[in-house]
Amino acid sequence: MTNSIPDIEESDCILITGSNTTEAHPLVASRVFTAKERGAKIIVIEPRQIQLAFHADLYLRQRPGTDVAWINGMMNIILANGWENKDFIASRTEGFDALKEKVKEYPPQKVEQITGIRKEDLAKAAEMYAKSGKSAILYCMGITQHISGVDNVLSLANLSMLTGNIGRRGTGVNPLRGQNNVQGACDMGGLPNVLTGYQNVTDEAARKKFEDAWGYKIQPQNGLTLMEMMHGAAEGKIKAMFILGENPMRSDPDIKHVQEALEKLEFLAVQEIFPSHTTELASVVLPGASWAEKEGTFSNTDRRVQLIRKAVEPPGEARPDWEIICDIAKKMGGKGFDFSSPAAIFDEITKLTPIMAGMSYARLNKNGGLQWPCRTPEDPGTEILHTQSFSRGKGLFVAIDFREPAELPDDLYPLTLTTGRSIFHYHTGTVTRNSPTLESELHEAYIEVNPEDAGLLGVADDDMVKVASRRGEITVKVRATDCVGKGVVFIPFHFAESAANALTNTALDPVAKIPELKVCAVRVEKV
Repeated sequence: MTNSIPDIEESDCILITGSNTTEAHPLVASRVFTAKERGAKIIVIEPRQIQLAFHADLYLRQRPGTDVAWINGMMNIILANGWENKDFIASRTEGFDALKEKVKEYPPQKVEQITGIRKEDLAKAAEMYAKSGKSAILYCMGITQHISGVDNVLSLANLSMLTGNIGRRGTGVNPLRGQNNVQGACDMGGLPNVLTGYQNVTDEAARKKFEDAWGYKIQPQNGLTLMEMMHGAAEGKIKAMFILGENPMRSDPDIKHVQEALEKLEFLAVQEIFPSHTTELASVVLPGASWAEKEGTFSNTDRRVQLIRKAVEPPGEARPDWEIICDIAKKMGGKGFDFSSPAAIFDEITKLTPIMAGMSYARLNKNGGLQWPCRTPEDPGTEILHTQSFSRGKGLFVAIDFREPAELPDDLYPLTLTTGRSIFHYHTGTVTRNSPTLESELHEAYIEVNPEDAGLLGVADDDMVKVASRRGEITVKVRATDCVGKGVVFIPFHFAESAANALTNTALDPVAKIPELKVCAVRVEKV
């Protein structure tokens, strides 16, 4: 997030897109409601009429996968009416002329044809966002899990800069992380192209610093993303895999392909706290400790590094992840893994990671957490990014064209499937479906179908249907609801018995290599 979670309460307008905030991030949603109580306007732009849409001042329903078009359309309207922040554009940005020319190609009438959003409603959203004074954008994986995911994020950044809604309280472009400590994993180099603190692996100086500290040579090329690893395993190029706290047999697209890939491996180790459909394929399962059973740090979605403290001892043979990893490394001949505690590991992190150089366990304990960048022991941390300048100096507008999703409905697969979450379950349900309370709230999958489509299909509530895509098929129970538009269906992905990701597409964003989990073509038939 460019801003902070508490900062949301100070917004005058909050644009929420690609995020089912009340169900996936309820504590963040509470800040949205606080802002609304003090007069903030709420805009929700979602293919599905989520709970938050009923509380919004303006709800717009777009065709899934058309986000670049409506964002360009909003900017077209803003420029046509002179609502852009001319001073901010002139002093803080570059590339504006190219953006201006590009968005001219997206008049409201054209955007309505592409997205299904009425031009009058788009104009209301543009005015509300541009003229509020302090407007914030909240988004999640409904924006990123597309072949145009990077384009979508760049477009939201364009909109924010165009109106000067960046670098101030109550503004910003704020991604909500999809899982616990995803931010921390990325901060610690859990990406194929960076070392800790987003230091590029292709940067010779950065590599040398780590090589000197670790005594190992670091390869200068980027590694593989998750989907590239699965393709490599399927092709026999990757022989072994170590999976830590992840359940790709339910979370990755085209589960049949994932299973074929994992079964081709010569060796698969899975480190987990509960059995999962991925541990079933493992050569060895290593029992890790849960968050309440270990010490360490987590980083939340607004870049805040926080201490966690052990409340109970790990059960049975379970051990903290860092101990398991260090022991494996030492057995493989690794040096430098003789850490005595998570605090010792964090000391090394701060020495090698400039954006966290000013942090320590003592400071984290005293402050309740610190937000990076925090570069010196006197640095209070950074609540808001880009207050005076951007990391590259001036913010760069990027002129972006809309492109269709990788897979569109046709005669054989006439409906568009989008997937998401329920408030009662977390990710693939590995943990929450072991909770009798949560399982009693929602114990099976469902498919939301627009009543008009349900009538054409001859189905009603609680009927069982077969849902098929070009990759697989599942059976699931119907919920007829106008929360989804005509031609669109929705399935939560938590349920192994009706695994939505047996259907989804492996097509990747060409830059981030994120799969297009939010759009694929399906056929629905009554069982």
